[in-house]
Order: sequence, then structure tokens, then C-alpha cells
Amino acid sequence: MSTLTTPAPDRTAAPLRIGPHTVAPPVVLAPMAGITNAPFRTLCREFSGGKGLFVSEMITTRALVERNEKTMQLIHFDATETPRSIQLYGVDPVTVGKAVRMIAEEDLADHIDLNFGCPVPKVTRKGGGSALPYKRNLLRAIVREAVSGAGDLPVTMKMRKGIDDDHLTYLDAGRIAVEEGVSAVALHGRTTAQHYGGTADWEAVARLKEHVPEIPVLGNGDIWSAEDALRMVRETGCDGVVVGRGCLGRPWLFADLVAAFEGRTDAFVRPTLREVADVMVRHATLLGEWIGDEARGVVDFRKHVAWYLKGFAVGSEMRKRLAVTSSLEALRAGLDELDLDQPWPAGADGPRGRTSGNNRVVLPDGWLKDPYDCAGVGEDAELDTSGG
Repeated sequence: MSTLTTPAPDRTAAPLRIGPHTVAPPVVLAPMAGITNAPFRTLCREFSGGKGLFVSEMITTRALVERNEKTMQLIHFDATETPRSIQLYGVDPVTVGKAVRMIAEEDLADHIDLNFGCPVPKVTRKGGGSALPYKRNLLRAIVREAVSGAGDLPVTMKMRKGIDDDHLTYLDAGRIAVEEGVSAVALHGRTTAQHYGGTADWEAVARLKEHVPEIPVLGNGDIWSAEDALRMVRETGCDGVVVGRGCLGRPWLFADLVAAFEGRTDAFVRPTLREVADVMVRHATLLGEWIGDEARGVVDFRKHVAWYLKGFAVGSEMRKRLAVTSSLEALRAGLDELDLDQPWPAGADGPRGRTSGNNRVVLPDGWLKDPYDCAGVGEDAELDTSGG
């Protein structure tokens, strides 16, 4: 793929330590429901040269303990993935503890990340995701069970600033993480109410780093380019970055991130449409192989089409056609009809994915009455499916 020369960065981050694992450069793929499955992780890891940490999509603790068929497929890692990283979602300390012990005892992963950042209503209405840290005692109980059950496996957690600007929780949550033995924390600089709208608050990342200097703090939110990642580290003092929506339709962003943190000036990827098309077909092929059915793999790939083609001159009718393909042959044929010599379009490195904000937060009845009482939250609040 073609490259673009960029100025050398004025600082690079030190390697990130998560338990026994060294992540260099300190770049983490954010868990994204329906996105960060094994095929997408493979693509990102290939572009990074195997550098960085690539986390699975959200795995529900109840579904894992019950050995749900879909969940067991989602926790399958390619033989080349190391360390193997699973993100767990749960609201019941007992169930979370069982899931973590299962992972440790059956050698299912090398690192466990706890999800306290998901803002979607079906999660928050159960008291989970980004709603959970408001209940400080419940958060502590879950983290304690996870760290205790994990044995030698490092446990990290990802969270948001809080439910809304009147109910911020991230500083208390960070302190609980330190006290309970969490190896690192990641902060998305938005509240639940913001969802993915507005601008991420990087100052909150800086405040968290000052508040919990004992452990690494990772910053997340509005990292659309390698330059953004370097700027976040420089401006906040965080120990690394977590990249989510910025890599949608751009798995080669991880090549840029590695180059930037290593101070290389000639390795930023700017693919032509021909090169993008090749990656699209490979992505769809990997999905088909992973699912075990080519047609289902191509159907699953459809949601990625608009992200890959962002900014290119394709035409609305062809975009619609490509978004309803159901075979690799049809996908390749449609792509071959395009002007594949188009260079990487200006502005295509900007925001992508969900941008909605100011959503009403759906919470369990009476959730905000007491930040410590967690009565009524138990095993029946666990989701029974994984993947978000």
C-alpha cells in the first residue's frame, strides 16, 4: 500500500505493561459488538505486524458460564493471537467470578477486560455497562471477584466518565480499580448520555491519570488518526490509547499507529481504492471461513461496506448494490466495476461510525437514588447473549 511522509512525532510512549504482558507500542483495539471478531482482529493484527493488543467483542458472563454456542465461537482465538484478550460483561459478582475462573482454569485467554463502558439501552437498563460504576459497592464486588478468580491473569477495566454530567463516576471507579488489584484502566471521555455524540473529554483522561498514578491509564475517544493518538498521549499523560470507531473500514490504521509511536515518518498507509477493495474481499473471505459459510460471511460483511468506501467516488446505486451482495464473486465483480485507481480521498481519515448523542439513559427503576445500595441486582439481570 502507498504511504505518506509525515513529520516525526515529538514524543513516543513507553511500552505498556499489563500484568506479565508488554504491549508495544501501547495501542489497543477497543472491543466493538459485531466488529472485533476473530477475522477483524486478524486484519488489524496483520497491519500492525503483530504489535498491540486486540480485544474480543463483549462476552456475557452468564452466556459463557452456560457455554452458549455463539459465545463459545466468539472466544475462539487464532493460533497467532497473543496475548488472547477477552472482554467480559456482567452485573452479578457471583456469575462474573464463575466466568473468570472458567477462563483461567480452562486456559481460554491470557487477559480479561471488564466492560463498564457500554452505553446501549439493553445493557444499561439491566444496570450493566456504563451504568454499573454508579453503584460503587457493586462495582467493587465485581472487580474483587474477577481479580480473585483470575489467578495469574491480569484484569483490566474499561469505563466512561459516568452516567451524565451530574453523575460522574470515573474517579471513584479508578480508585476502586487500584484498591482491588486491577492492572490498568481505560477511560472513554464521554458519559452514557453522550453515547457517541459531541467531543470526547480528554481532560478527564488527564484527571484520571493524576488520580490513579499507581496503574496505567489508557485514553479512548475521538482517535481518528495516528496523529490523534500521539496528541492524546502528549496532552493527557496517559499510558496508551484504545482505538474503536477510527478503525472501522480502516484496519490499516494500526499500521499508522505503530509507525507513529515508533517515530517512523514514511509508513503511513494511504491505499488506493484497488488496495481497499482487496482488503474488503479478504475481510469477507475471513468472515466466511470463520462462520463456516461463504454467504453468511458476506452478509455479515455488509455493514463494513460504507466504512471501507467512505470518501471514494462510488455512486449511490453501486453502494446499495455492494451492500446487498451475498457471495464473494458478486462482491468482487461489483468492486471491479469501480475506478480502482482512485487515490485515498482527502478527509477520509475523519470520524466514522456512530455519532449520535444526547440520548436518554435507560436505567433500572430507582437506580440513581443511592450510589451504594445495589439491592435488586443479581443473576437475573445478566444478559444471556454475547456480542452486544
